[in-house]
Amino acid sequence: MSLRTKKALLYTGAAALLVAVFVLYTRPQMMVTLGDMIWACFQ
Repeated sequence: MSLRTKKALLYTGAAALLVAVFVLYTRPQMMVTLGDMIWACFQ
C-alpha cells in the first residue's frame, strides 16, 4: 500500500469516528446513560 492510500484510509477512519461521536451527542438519552455510567465508576 502506498503512503497516499494509507493517509487516505487514516483520514477516512478519523472522519468516520468524528461523525459517530457527533451522532451520539445528538441523542440525549445516550448522554444521560453515559453520564450515569461515568458517575457510577466513582461512587
